[in-house]
Amino acid sequence: MNTINLAKADYIKEMLNRNMREDSRALMDFRDISIDTGILKNAEGSAQVDLGNTRVLCGVKLQPEETMKDTPDQGNLVVSAELLPLASKDYESGPPSPDAIELARVVDRGIRAGQCVDLKDLFIEDGKAWTIFVDIYILNFDGNLFDASYMAAMAALSSAWVPKYENDAAVMEERIRKLKVNNIVTPTTFAKIGQKIVLDPDANEEAAMAARLTIAVDKDFIRAMQKGLSGGFTQKEIQDMIDMAFEKHAMLKDYISAAPKE
Repeated sequence: MNTINLAKADYIKEMLNRNMREDSRALMDFRDISIDTGILKNAEGSAQVDLGNTRVLCGVKLQPEETMKDTPDQGNLVVSAELLPLASKDYESGPPSPDAIELARVVDRGIRAGQCVDLKDLFIEDGKAWTIFVDIYILNFDGNLFDASYMAAMAALSSAWVPKYENDAAVMEERIRKLKVNNIVTPTTFAKIGQKIVLDPDANEEAAMAARLTIAVDKDFIRAMQKGLSGGFTQKEIQDMIDMAFEKHAMLKDYISAAPKE
């Protein structure tokens, strides 16, 4: 977690009281968004997302595995996240941190709840199905990893191919069809700093916030929500954030859909 001194936090709060932010954005504006796909040539799909100075890389791999006993007609989805030490002085190598585990679970939840990938479409044959591994790597931290990671995962899945399956194994050099993505879920993360709420907090704003809420939506439904920290939101604040999440959906979906596909 990024830390700042009290004077800096007070400065951020004072600016927000005047509806101003350090980078001159409006309170409900995202930073600049850039999405590129095809970054990892040995992955079935990949994407890099730059959200301001936050940079996230996502790779998608498909492996044939035995089906689960309780879901014999479908494949599986596994999402992991790694906070690389090169991204921030606060990140260390070793087992996944609680922050990395939370990040992976939140992204996984939105993709599953939004039925973005039809797991039955991953069935290969009796006892065999594709498992999709979605691996998220934080390359540079400047706040709001949730939104950047969501967008990277969605763009990587949208660009992914399914390998050929032959003689009980995947032929990785031959990709026979695009992975079927049925839905695009988009995230919006809000931070409460003092009495103000901002969208897409940068690292300094995150260090000053008392509460955080991430809302993942598609065109019609809320698919996942995740609150962080001990501060609270009023019912009206939550409803306003939900309305803003739906308002931003079309824009974020366009960024993901417009990213060049492999």
